[in-house]
Amino acid sequence: MSLLPIYKNPEYSPEERAEDLLSRMTLREKAAQLDMKFGSQYATEVHPDDHCSVTPTTDYYWDKLREDFPDGLGYLHDNYCVPAVMNKLQRFFIENSRLGIPVIFTGEALHGIAGTRATVLPIPTAWAATFEPGYAYEAGRVIAAETRSLGIFEILAPNLDVARDPRWGRTEETFGEDTCLSTKMAVNIVKGHQNGDISAKDSVISEPKHYCVHGIPEGGVNCGTARAGTREIESCYLPVFEAAIKEGGAKDVMVSYNSIDGDLLMTSNHYLKTVLKERFGLPGICRSDWGGLRRVHYLHKMAKSPKDAIYLSKKNGLDCQGGDEYPDKLWVDSLEELVNEGKLDVENINESCRRVLKLKFELGLFENPYTDENAYKEVVNCKAHLDKALEIAQKSVILLKNDGILPLKAEKYKKIALIGPSSDKVRLGGYSAKIVDRKLDTIYDVLKAELPEAEILQSDGCGISDGDFQFALGDQHHLMGIKAEEQSENIAEALEYASESDLIIFCGGDDTISSGEGRDRCELTLCGKQGELLKKLSETGKPIVFVMIHGKPLAIKEESDLSNAVLSCWFGGEKGPQAIADVLLGRVNPAGRLPFSLPRRSTMIPCYYSMLPGASNEYYEGKGDALYPFGFGLSYTDFEYSDLVITKTGDTDVNIKLKVKNTGAVAGDEVVQIYVEDCESSVVTPLKLLKDFKRITLDAGETKEVEFNLDYKAFRLMNQAYEWVVEEGKFNIFAASSSRDIRLSGEVTL
Repeated sequence: MSLLPIYKNPEYSPEERAEDLLSRMTLREKAAQLDMKFGSQYATEVHPDDHCSVTPTTDYYWDKLREDFPDGLGYLHDNYCVPAVMNKLQRFFIENSRLGIPVIFTGEALHGIAGTRATVLPIPTAWAATFEPGYAYEAGRVIAAETRSLGIFEILAPNLDVARDPRWGRTEETFGEDTCLSTKMAVNIVKGHQNGDISAKDSVISEPKHYCVHGIPEGGVNCGTARAGTREIESCYLPVFEAAIKEGGAKDVMVSYNSIDGDLLMTSNHYLKTVLKERFGLPGICRSDWGGLRRVHYLHKMAKSPKDAIYLSKKNGLDCQGGDEYPDKLWVDSLEELVNEGKLDVENINESCRRVLKLKFELGLFENPYTDENAYKEVVNCKAHLDKALEIAQKSVILLKNDGILPLKAEKYKKIALIGPSSDKVRLGGYSAKIVDRKLDTIYDVLKAELPEAEILQSDGCGISDGDFQFALGDQHHLMGIKAEEQSENIAEALEYASESDLIIFCGGDDTISSGEGRDRCELTLCGKQGELLKKLSETGKPIVFVMIHGKPLAIKEESDLSNAVLSCWFGGEKGPQAIADVLLGRVNPAGRLPFSLPRRSTMIPCYYSMLPGASNEYYEGKGDALYPFGFGLSYTDFEYSDLVITKTGDTDVNIKLKVKNTGAVAGDEVVQIYVEDCESSVVTPLKLLKDFKRITLDAGETKEVEFNLDYKAFRLMNQAYEWVVEEGKFNIFAASSSRDIRLSGEVTL
């Protein structure tokens, strides 16, 4: 018979151990477990020396930790140090905790763990552009393995916002405008992060964000309120989070800053308790976003004091404050006082603390709190992870236009003008690791190596952003400054190179000032003088290939008209330039598809494909539909669809089969998309909604049968009584190559 307390005995379940530990804790110790603090003030990396500029070895820093966290701490965020330093921090919390409670180290890992070491994968929008959910899973495995090897146990990702206002800077973090695509990607990325066992040495806790309607901010401005009705929220936005939790197994959720029709998410009993915890069964915690609780008081004017803001959020279901500006002492003091005053039931604190402790036991931190101090060297930025980064980047490139110029024939072009602000720079996207210890190949580097017989003349021509930029993370309190990259305007040089070349490849689009968190725009045109430069290049009469490297949907009608070919390349990570070159030279047949509709003009938004019918979609200035629609993408070959067969297999279940043939001369991938239209609905529904898709590979001349099975969820709607039902009537089924390119159609009556 073991003499160990239950919480120290691994023979008991995480639930039993958490309950035992909870019974031994003081109220202040419980409250401290519900706090996440930034740890960079205690240990900050300065890689590549593998040391920290602030290392917690001196009495000063140990004393500071003791002073700041006398009752322990739940989470420490933003330490991207070597495991040896993380272990020192962990040892402090265990040895200075009355009950030996370890801390959860948390990090940012949107497309690779932050810091200076990790593999930088393409951005999540690029994963969505592959229309292959398996790549989200594989990206998740890379992220989890590298993160855990560095001693970090939880990540503040993925971003599951369905983004339908392209002015919003954070579109690059999302899986696009469509609920079906976002849902499939969400389930797979969470499974990739956690892999069914968060105690494993290559798994981490996944925390989807921003719950739950953050991708349609009013005015397209970060943290703006969402003007959305119940039916839209339940049909378009909540399903992504529900699937991530119920199917993907997500443990935690980050709560959005914003409000929905005046209901502030951080204090919403409905969204935090009724929906998130009762309906979705969230197993872990929900925490506020950075600085979120303070906004309840000073920005949203819902609380008369910081203590009142804490009360409103805790009473209504928030578990933890996430890196808030309220010091740990204020947080703990306030919760203790609220309980002692009878305003907050102690069981509220117990329930949240129980969730935190259970996660710590599930992570295995009480048995294995420390990380191998050398294993990361074989994991982080290893060849297998770099190969996966390249593969995802290759599969994400989208061919929007091609008059036959692509793939390039090397023997045809002896002198190439490589022009544009991204022709000799690698665009990684926001929330990326900083590259300080290795050189990344640019498109210029790659093409020089791949085309040794050609003369390549490179010139930026112009920059992207015109100067330093100050942006607000939702409000003027959080002003952040960002310095523009060094750039020189040399349009004359670019035109000179173009005039003496056989071909112009223009590489432009976005940078980290024109796209990213807080980088919201009221225009979706190419920034700076890029459009002007491209127009002048076209006047040389030389053929132009426009390589658009971007983070948000851009309006490029004029640039598209001036170009012989257009590639859409979402920020492709550190292997993005190689992937672009592979497509340009025909080593990879592009098959990416647009996860966002691209507008004809900046002012013609929204233009997402699933808007409700009723408007004419015509303006004085022209048609208001998308220039390039959701799901669109060309190939170096052609595909033919045939033999659509639709069969009812149950009251609300339908089997769909069709054949796809590669009628071209080279192998390629096709993305078969299935859309459904409810023809006799009791409420207004979109003219078509994506319900399933498959990416298939076909050799030249090959035919494959593709099969889909749609169930209740594909045909349901929220009726006038706000109930989910499948109504009797006719449904149109479309087999398509994009939301606008319907190849086959049929109908079924349910």
